[in-house]
Amino acid sequence: MPSAIDKPVISKKRKSSKESSVPSSKRRAVAENDSADSMVEIQQLEEQISESRKHYNNIATLISMLSGDGSLVNPNLAAAVSLCRVFSRLIAGGNLTEPERAAENEKIVVAWLKERCREYQRLLESIMRVSDASSQLTALTLAMRLLNERATHIPGDETQAWISGFFRNIFEAVVEARDGQTLRSEFLEKFLKPHEDVTYYTFMQVADYASTARSTEILETLVTILQACDNVPSADHKFNTFYTKTSKENKKLKSVNVYKKRAQDAWLTVIQNNLSAPLRKTLLRIMVHHIEPWFIRPEFLMDFLTDSYNVGGATSLLALSGLFYLIQEKNLDYPQFYPKLYSLLDADLLHSKHRSRFFRLLNTFLASTHLPATLVASFIKRLSRLALNAPPAAIVAIVPFIYNLFKSHPTCTFMLHRVIRDPETKDELEKEGMDDPFDPGESDPDRTGAIESSLWEIETLQSHYHPNVASIAGIISEQFTKQSYNLEDFLDYTYQGMLQAELGTGEKPLRKIPVVEYQIPKRIFTDRLLEEDGGVDSAPGSLLRSLWDFA
Repeated sequence: MPSAIDKPVISKKRKSSKESSVPSSKRRAVAENDSADSMVEIQQLEEQISESRKHYNNIATLISMLSGDGSLVNPNLAAAVSLCRVFSRLIAGGNLTEPERAAENEKIVVAWLKERCREYQRLLESIMRVSDASSQLTALTLAMRLLNERATHIPGDETQAWISGFFRNIFEAVVEARDGQTLRSEFLEKFLKPHEDVTYYTFMQVADYASTARSTEILETLVTILQACDNVPSADHKFNTFYTKTSKENKKLKSVNVYKKRAQDAWLTVIQNNLSAPLRKTLLRIMVHHIEPWFIRPEFLMDFLTDSYNVGGATSLLALSGLFYLIQEKNLDYPQFYPKLYSLLDADLLHSKHRSRFFRLLNTFLASTHLPATLVASFIKRLSRLALNAPPAAIVAIVPFIYNLFKSHPTCTFMLHRVIRDPETKDELEKEGMDDPFDPGESDPDRTGAIESSLWEIETLQSHYHPNVASIAGIISEQFTKQSYNLEDFLDYTYQGMLQAELGTGEKPLRKIPVVEYQIPKRIFTDRLLEEDGGVDSAPGSLLRSLWDFA
């Protein structure tokens, strides 16, 4: 009977001096013999449990062998596998289900078996949390197998084991495991991605788990798990890959709307948690391709995206694509979109690693021919002004971008054709200059006065020290015979690449070697030559030497 179970006492002997003198080869042979004896003992205990109910006490013996010293750093995996087989047979045979009109002693046995099963489950969860990678993977496989048996054969556990039972503990152990990168990869590749029911219930667990404040490390793990679920079902998708047989009968799980809603809730709880700045940027990078497709109601992302857009800097740049998607596809009303976009154009932008991404998005935002000419002119003028202090790689992208804007918004070409014909005015301009009507401090792009200005900045760039920049800036002064430039051809330039193209490739050999010095001087700072050069007084010195004080 369960009440008569006594746990075996494990005796510990002190290592004698004779044992310490035994050679290592013999000690290894003794350890292997002990391991073989342990395997034989575990197999015998398992067979006895299968033969008769009177040997149920062997379950407690196997559990004690699994736990060992209680730390579970080095668990007995043979005992863990044996216990999984034992409980799988008991569950499949209905021994963990209390029959109707059962006798009192039968209820006690069932209750005892359930308690031992829960104890075994807790040990597997602990192994996943604290043990080595190999033991973690074994524990995960055994736990999922036991979950399958419970969901399949225990009445009422079809969804209970998934929602609030055993699977919740497995999920938390996977997320919180110490050095659990290998364990999480195994969970993703072996269980999450191939099985739609595991994905469905994982969404539910993430939504529940992230509803309370979590650390940045935990949130990064949750994002990694959700990002792995990248197969968004279409409207006519048929669910047919399940881990448990009973999942086929779950109508909610086989509904595309319900399935996507679970994913939507999971992402919402994560983005509403205590996000660090790097994690917020990570979410914004994957927003369009990995997050928004799951949302039945994308407007739920509006607060997150507008808050990110108002942060400034790189965070605002990353929020642009998601916010514009809501404006374009979901009719989001954001009247300050273009003024905010205009405010993002600063000197830091042209030195940012997200510069190429921003220009791609800006090209999309300004593509409409229905935008006011004053608005487009402000962006043209602002980019021209920033180009004066921009790196060459950025200028190479700015000039073709401005060219394309002029072609799609011909009204703005007045900025190019504004000339002064009065000779007196020209003379006065050459002597005293003139004030640019453009107001760089104005935050509203409709009121900057850029349409009344000119592109003197681009003409200035035609004298740039870098020959590529100077030549490409010259297209503004030529006839606009080209329909448009392909912006992708200019966005990936870097200063290092441009320098290597000039000096390192050898594709453009020099026609004539440049002359650095007509005569190579024998001295620079001294009146007399050094002794190794003859030591003869040559000249009274040079202007360069007289400008330095070597006292």
